This record gives sequence, C-alpha cells and structure tokens, in this order.
Amino acid sequence: MAKLHVLHTADWHLGQKFLNFDRQEEHQMALDWLKDTISKKEIDVLIIAGDVFDIQNPPNYAREMYYNFLFQLRDTNCRHIVIIGGNHDSPAMLNAPKLALKALNAYVVGSASDTSNSDVIKLKNEVGKLEAVIAAVPFLRDQDIRRSVVGETDLERIERIKLGIVRHYEKMGEEVKKYVDEKVPIIATGHLYAKGAEASADQNNIYIGNRENISASQFPAIFDYVALGHIHRAQYLGEQEHVRYSGSIIPLRFKETKDDKSVTEIIFEDRSIQSINMIPIPEFRRLKTIEGDIEKVRDSLERFAKKEREGLAPWVEIMVETDQFIPNLDADLRELVKDASLQILKIKTLRQHHALAQGAEMKDLEELDPEEVFKQKCTSYGSPPEQMEQLVGTFRELKTWMNEQED
Repeated sequence: MAKLHVLHTADWHLGQKFLNFDRQEEHQMALDWLKDTISKKEIDVLIIAGDVFDIQNPPNYAREMYYNFLFQLRDTNCRHIVIIGGNHDSPAMLNAPKLALKALNAYVVGSASDTSNSDVIKLKNEVGKLEAVIAAVPFLRDQDIRRSVVGETDLERIERIKLGIVRHYEKMGEEVKKYVDEKVPIIATGHLYAKGAEASADQNNIYIGNRENISASQFPAIFDYVALGHIHRAQYLGEQEHVRYSGSIIPLRFKETKDDKSVTEIIFEDRSIQSINMIPIPEFRRLKTIEGDIEKVRDSLERFAKKEREGLAPWVEIMVETDQFIPNLDADLRELVKDASLQILKIKTLRQHHALAQGAEMKDLEELDPEEVFKQKCTSYGSPPEQMEQLVGTFRELKTWMNEQED
C-alpha cells in the first residue's frame, strides 16, 4: 500500500501590518520553521488553503518571502504544492506566475474557473503515476456562485449564496468520481466560514448573513479530506474529523494569543486516512494583553517585563479600567519598562460609562477593517438595521470591482 504525507496550512497573511508594525521577522521565522518541518516529516504534498497575503497588493518583501519559500522546497521531499486564493488574496496576482510555478510543481488556483474540471489537479509522481487528486476550490466570489436576481430580498440573496457554495462542491465531487478506482486520496480545499466553526476573534462571515454557509456534512462524501482556510483557530467541524481548518501560522490579533497555532499532517494509505496530527508551531513573538485598574496593570506589566524569554521582543497592549482621567498615563507606563525587552504597542483606557456598562466597546480606528468602518458610517447616517446586509453586500461588490481594476 502506498503512503502519502500531506501537510495542510492556511492563513499566512504575509505583509500584515499590526497596528502599523510589520510582521516580516516573525513571518520569516514561521516560514523557516515550516520548511524544516516539511523536511523532517518528509511531506509529499503541501496545501495552502488561502490568504497567502494579507492585502491584495502586498509589499514586495512579502512577495519575495512567498517565492523564496516555494523555491526552497526543492531541497525537501515535497513533490507537490497546491495553493488556493483566499478572500484577502488578489486572484490576478496569485495567478500571474502560475505557469512559471508549475516548474516547481506548485499549482495555483487564485479564483474559480469557468469549468469545474479545470480546477481538478492530478498529482503524479516522477514516473507519471497518479498520487492524489485535488478538487481545488478557492474563495468563491459572488460572480462564481450566483447571479443577481432582480427584486430578490436580502434573505433570498443569502440563501442563493449558500446554495451556490453547496452546488459548487457537488459539481467538484462529480468531477472527481472518475478517479475513485485509482485508490488515491481525493482531497477538496476551501476558504469560507463553515457552520460550527469557532473563531478566536472577530472574523465576519465573508458571505454575509449568518455563519451557516455550508456544514461539514454537506461536503460530498467522496472527499477523503477537506482542507479549509479563513478561520484562524485550528479545529475540525462537528463529528467530521476529516473536515478541518488548519488555522493561521502566527497569531494575527491580540485576541488570538490563547490559540495554539499549528499545521495539520494527514497520512494516507491509499484512500484511507491513517492518522491526522496537529503539529504545534513555536511562538516566535509573544502578544500580551494586560488589563485591569491602574495598580493591577502596573504590577502585571512589571512582572511580565522581568520574565526571561526567547524569540522576538513581545508586543503588549494595555487596557486600563478607570472612571477618571489619569494624567501622563502613556508616558508613565512606558517609562516603567523602558529598559525591558518588550514593546508597548497600545495603551487604552476603558471608562466605566453607560455604553461600556452595557457591553459596548469603543474601538480604535486602527483596529477596524474597511468594512467595519463602513458599517459604523452607515449607522451614523441613520441607515435602518434591516438594510445593513444589502448595504454591506454592495460595499463588498464595489470593493472587489475596485481591486480588480487595480490588478
């Protein structure tokens, strides 16, 4: 029986700006670790399930890291690389070098093709023998899964999107049926928010509406494994252990620091999964939130600063709970740890006024993504809540169109 070692990763978000600080150092350390892991584990197939980059026009250093990583895999056992586009990725940018990347046995599907069979990737070894079949499904944009219907309501639009996603996977399942007798793994990919997934921070449903775009049981049974991206916490869905998110390779927000970051190794024997192993990723830079009244914050900050640790200098956010204005708060806290090996990225006061008492949290503009800012502006101009779904849908379509014009 033939064994095949597959490694599933996603959500690299290369080029991310974190409160105006770039993540180049820790991203490079994560990629170096990933390359070493691929080598040590003798991985045959690497799957990157979307959001390779954080923005559609990533900085040059992020592109260089991506191409260097793919090039360096030539020195490992990895024979195949499958890369799909996520909602953060530019399909045009990912697809542009796809023909050249085939020389590295890297297959790129930045956006869904017009025909399902175009996105079925047949992985063959050096003598031309089939090793695996990949139903490569990237992030499905509106134009991929639905057509506008005059007069449709918001609920009808959401249901049409859900149905479009399910039907796309059903079509892909039909396309790969012809390979069942080959007795090789049949794997699907995806980049979406599936029913039952748990996010560690605010990750809005990229298709609008509730989170139930597709459930684990709706993926066709012909898929031996489903490699998902978009949710940054590693997990499988419901009782379907073969339908999984690998999670991100580094924490992308302070709220993700409690998650154990990992990549997922799947060992196949013919079409049977022999084992699924979550390989923990080291913590290259600690992200730390210190919260409480001023006395508690000072004490916690001093104790944290004294700890010895390896890796990059920690990044710290401080949330001070207070009913009163505290003069020189920022300068005093920074002075407290001026000689310590850490960096305070943000100091914020949480005032105990009526809005906070009701659970509303005031966010800094730098924490908001464009969609959140758009929603707040709509609310401030008096847009009815029942129109928000339609407004956000129009905003996303306009944003996608603008990005495509830039590409």
